[in-house]
Amino acid sequence: MSSLATIVPFASGESEGGGFHVPSIADFFPPAVFFEGTVFEINRLQLVRFVAAAALIIIFVIGARRAKLVPGRFQNALEMLLDFVRVNVAEEILGKEKAQKYVALLTTVFMAILAFNLTGVIPGLNIAGTSLIGLPVMLALWVYVMYLGAGVKAHGIGGFLKTSLFPPGVPPFLYVLLTPVEFLTVFILRPATLAIRLMANMVAGHLMLVLCFSATQYFLFEAAPAMKAFGAFTLLGGFAITLFELFVAALQAYIFVILAAVYISLSIEEEH
Repeated sequence: MSSLATIVPFASGESEGGGFHVPSIADFFPPAVFFEGTVFEINRLQLVRFVAAAALIIIFVIGARRAKLVPGRFQNALEMLLDFVRVNVAEEILGKEKAQKYVALLTTVFMAILAFNLTGVIPGLNIAGTSLIGLPVMLALWVYVMYLGAGVKAHGIGGFLKTSLFPPGVPPFLYVLLTPVEFLTVFILRPATLAIRLMANMVAGHLMLVLCFSATQYFLFEAAPAMKAFGAFTLLGGFAITLFELFVAALQAYIFVILAAVYISLSIEEEH
């Protein structure tokens, strides 16, 4: 119940009347907190993003300044995360030589998405920073520019278009059908699916959490006595979904960075 008090007022769409209030898409468009009506308007979701970004920076600054030859638990945890992206993502997909150029990008993307996703289950924040499309789009565009740039640098504009739109080993007459599909895949679907997949999972998780904890509040404090027992089931469901959301937060960061590495690899390969 530690996060129930902050989830319900901000995320359940509660109005002045009593009763059970289901979550809605309006949860992701909260009113302004600062500078309302100006171009610098800041709402609760943006504040959550600021908190996540600041926490991520502070954690790694502290880790870097306190780094020792024999690491402690805190340094070990950070190094495990960094090595995970470097070894299991960058080097595994791109190879050791090519990975060095993109490790910083992939690590930054992974850590940022993980931090923004985890705000959805942190009491007092209770909404993922990636649950509104703007941030996922910015991250997807960053990857988009990087893999296009990597492909053009490796092959030149003409060579990149040739390897991307006209796959070798295909009968020429099939290019009439295949080339438009490859164009949509390379230039539209890859960045779009990166952003939409990330946002959709975070939105779904938030709505499920709010539904469970709002139902818990309703059953325990507003429902008829005969229905109060249902509050135990919804509370248990809320905790179960919270644990599941922790898994999804990490999984979505992993999927995003894996796909980013795959797209870069496809751009710089001679044939694919």
